[in-house]
Parts: sequence; structure tokens; C-alpha cells
Amino acid sequence: MKLRVSASTFAVLFGLAAGTCWAQQPHPAASQQHFHHLEPTPKTVAWGYYDAAAKPVLRVKSGDTVEVHTLLTSSPTRLEGAGVAPKAVEQELRDIYDQVKDKGPGGHILTGPIFVEGAEPGDVLEIRIKAIRLAIPYAYNGFGRTSGFIPEDFPYSKMKIIPLDSKRMIARFAPGVEIPLHPFFGSIGDAPPPSSGRLSSTPPSLQGGNLDNKWLVAGTTLYLPIYTSGALLEIGDGHAGQGDGEVDITALETSLIGTFQLVVRKDLHFDWPRAETPSEYVTMGMNQDWNEGAKQALRQMIDFLVQEKHLSRDDAYMLCSVAADLHVTQLVDGNKGAHVMLSKAIFTNSHGVAKTKPAAVSKPSPRP
Repeated sequence: MKLRVSASTFAVLFGLAAGTCWAQQPHPAASQQHFHHLEPTPKTVAWGYYDAAAKPVLRVKSGDTVEVHTLLTSSPTRLEGAGVAPKAVEQELRDIYDQVKDKGPGGHILTGPIFVEGAEPGDVLEIRIKAIRLAIPYAYNGFGRTSGFIPEDFPYSKMKIIPLDSKRMIARFAPGVEIPLHPFFGSIGDAPPPSSGRLSSTPPSLQGGNLDNKWLVAGTTLYLPIYTSGALLEIGDGHAGQGDGEVDITALETSLIGTFQLVVRKDLHFDWPRAETPSEYVTMGMNQDWNEGAKQALRQMIDFLVQEKHLSRDDAYMLCSVAADLHVTQLVDGNKGAHVMLSKAIFTNSHGVAKTKPAAVSKPSPRP
């Protein structure tokens, strides 16, 4: 279930992480870092929930790196019915569908929980997304008669299998239609407060979860507030790509393998997920009313600018209006999502030179 490699191998593989706006803490001594591997099995997944009472399947230390294999959210029967050859359905998926009885209320198969030593309520878990690769050569997209953003226009169900080309990093959606791949995990979350009990994996919330934020690609760092000892991180809902909105309720749904470095931050304290790419700051909001979620994301960015960039609240609000972009994250997960993105390049030193140059990153193409 887990594998350790030498400190020298770890250093060669990953080196030093780039600095971030929340001033990433120095790595622990190389001799104290370990690499773990976590596969999805009937004993290492949480099917459809986040729960502070869940039993951890792996324990790691702050600074450790974990490679996590996740499974797409569909049954072998549905996949085969849509055209996937039986031999192309992962055996892990068959085993989990056959053996796991404790499931719900949501539908995502999440790998974990991972217990991070030293993580306590009030801390922040820094999740450095080091790498993401495809685990299978296909994805699916589908909608149901009562799901999606406009079910009244599509009062029936349909699923489509979409081949993935890992060499060209494109999806062959239809003849003459190729979609660039930007893989990310739709669901990355830790446990909610113990008083919340078992939460469905479907709506994103204060502990993250089903964020469906297409900017959480390799090279991005996600920050999650911690509400229970050990954090109890769960990861799943792999997407090979997605449009803003995820309007029919699914993306390019697939199985992924991700590499994450997990760092407990005792010096950070906030109540909602945040992220940063090499070139952008990202704040998020979620609410059943999208307008309220958008206001939350905007207020989070204003708070960031006041606290981290030392602007007045008035100037922070104005800066968001002239330089930040407010996006629809998704419209279909119960709690609808919004996020605000602000370029790092606009912040200069005393000589007028940008402190942070935009770095190359595999990211979704901007939309008009």
C-alpha cells in the first residue's frame, strides 16, 4: 500500500518547490521525507463521503510525498454498456463495486483518507500538486434526465466514451473535434468538523471536496483549512479536462494518478479553500445561490489583498474590479462554485519590476 524511497532519490525526483504567496515553508531535512504510494482497493477508498470519524488508510508526515491512484466515478456495467471493452475496465473498479458496502450519500470513489501527522484544527494543509498522469486511455461524459444545468432541455440520460491520447494529450471527442487535455482532480478534500458527521462527496464545502476547479492542475498548490486531527485527506473524481461550469454534470471523467506533497501549515489560518498557480492567485466560493458563492470568492480575494498585500479594503475592491477575473467554477454540484483569479505579475517591487514572473504550467486555455 505504501512505498518508501531514499532521500537522495526523492531529491532528484522533486527538488525544491517554487515559492508561493503564502511563503512555502522550507522542506524538512531530506532524511525525514518519505514517498508513499496509495492504490484504490476495497480497503483504501471512501465511497461518497467525507467524515471526521473515517478510519485512515495511510499515515504520513508533514513534507512527505504521496502518489495516489484514483478511479473514475462510474460502474463497470455502465462503462461496458457504453462501449468500453470488458478488459479495459480496471480490476480495482470491479473489486470496489463487488466488495464495498459502506457507501454514500455521494457517488464519488475517493482514495483515502490520508492522516497527516501534526495536522490539527485551525491549521492549513498545503497540497502541492507535483504531477498528474492518465491511468486509462479513455474518459466518459454523460448526463441524466434530472441532472445538469438545463435538464428541461435534455429529459433523458446519455453516456459517451471518449478516447484519450496520452502522447498528444488530446481527447478525440468526435471526428474533427480534438480537446486539449489538462488533467486535474475534481475532488480534493479533508474531513469536515466532527459535529458535521458524514458529508456527501457531491457538494463542495468549507473543507474542499468536489471543487471541480479546472485550474487545480500539476504545478498548482491547493490550501485547505483543517477541521479535524490528521486532516484525513481524500482524493478522486479524476478529470482529463473540463469547461467552466461543467454544465451537463460531468467532465472528461477518467482515472488518474497524482503526486502530491503534503505540508502542515501552522502559520496559516483561513476558513475556505484557496489555491495558487505559478502565475495566479485563486480564491473560491460555494453556495446553492451562485451569486452568493461569487460574493464569497470575491470577499476572500479582498481579504487576501488586505492581509497579504497590505492594501486598504477600498483599494483591494477596486483592484479586483480592474484586474481580477471572476469565473464560474461549476453550476451542477448542489453548492455552485465561483472563483476569482488575480495575476501575480501585477505586483512589482520598488523598481517597478514584477516580483513573480508567470511560469509555464499545463493549464486550461482561457475562454473568450
